[in-house]
Amino acid sequence: MSEAAANPAGLGARKAALSLLSQVLRQHRPLDAQLESLKHLAPRDAGFARALASQSLRHFGALDAVIRQFVPKPLAPHKAGAATEILLLGACELLILKGAAHAAVDAANNLAAADKKAVHFKALINAVLRRIAREGAAVLSSLDSPRLNTPDWLWTRWCAQYGEDRARAIATAHGQEAPLDIVLKREAAAHPQSDALLNLSRRVPERAPVESLTGFAEGDWWVQDMAAALPATLLGDVSGKRVIDLCAAPGGKTLQLAARGAQVTAVEIDPARAARIRENLGLTGLDAQIVESDARDFQGTAPLVLLDAPCTATGTIRRHPDLPWIKSAADVTAQASLAYDLLESAAAMVAPGGLLVFAVCSLEREEGEEQIAAFLNDHPEFSRVPVAPEDLSGHGEWITAEGDLRTLPSHFADQGGMDGFYAARLKRL
Repeated sequence: MSEAAANPAGLGARKAALSLLSQVLRQHRPLDAQLESLKHLAPRDAGFARALASQSLRHFGALDAVIRQFVPKPLAPHKAGAATEILLLGACELLILKGAAHAAVDAANNLAAADKKAVHFKALINAVLRRIAREGAAVLSSLDSPRLNTPDWLWTRWCAQYGEDRARAIATAHGQEAPLDIVLKREAAAHPQSDALLNLSRRVPERAPVESLTGFAEGDWWVQDMAAALPATLLGDVSGKRVIDLCAAPGGKTLQLAARGAQVTAVEIDPARAARIRENLGLTGLDAQIVESDARDFQGTAPLVLLDAPCTATGTIRRHPDLPWIKSAADVTAQASLAYDLLESAAAMVAPGGLLVFAVCSLEREEGEEQIAAFLNDHPEFSRVPVAPEDLSGHGEWITAEGDLRTLPSHFADQGGMDGFYAARLKRL
């Protein structure tokens, strides 16, 4: 049981969690974009608010199904206000965070009393949560939670792309919070107590504030999922070579390349995100040129180009449990169109004989495999350079039939999983 669950935080933390959850579900605002609002809370309360909101979203489908056992008819928002979200938070606190029943129910009553519409449903909320406290665990255990926690638009796609067994494995992996992965700046870098993964990637088994871990202040490592660290390695030996890193934020790949001796030009359109890359370069003592520009407008060539294209990021749902509920199939189409424009621009930057690595943290074929199939059909001057098991420390199961990299959240399951990524390596004639 978490500390926050064992010693419930105050009403302020739950009010903050209610605001986070409502903005995700009603306004489709990303959870991460709202976390600044927690700064006014004490660290313990902020942590509890974040955990309550994120776990409610991670288990949203199953929690909603539990509530439906006791409230078969959905509450109309224009009449009930935040009552539905209050029920979700209460059910999450009881069933997922394992909080004390009296604290969760009393807090829900207080939240309802403070909402001019939900107050009329206070008796219902009180009765339903008391029943969930008594009977909810048995109901939850009887449900197909991985399926319920995956909206139809994703479940249908993943079954078509990967088959139902693999789709279920992906959905099951999303039920667990992603572990903390770091990448060492060099082999001898100081690092917290962690487990070796691939290359310089390591996994920190115990949750703790990143800033408190050994070697952070010294810039000996940075946070980066093990799958996100793979595309940069597909460029091979980059020491002394010029590399253009497009759509570079949050900057892990720039740091990887710079640490391996590359002359990196990192292109990023968002000034705030570009500033974050500069900050991380300063912290780690690494050097790269940062250019604030739309990648489609950047002029330059290099023998090595890396494009980590914007996408729906469905491979990172473990880290962003709000994604399934704020995005749709229409977003896949829109992002795929943008990514292809960026891929065309990236290709023009590759010097003759050079390499282009295209990557996305998406599970959707339109954003990955289909992009490269269309590109190679349109660009005979490029050919695929198949990824080999030795490029991935022997993990041939991460290589597609076409020779590209494809990781899934269900890979490495016994060690805590990994993000879903696709990457292809192409050579210009």
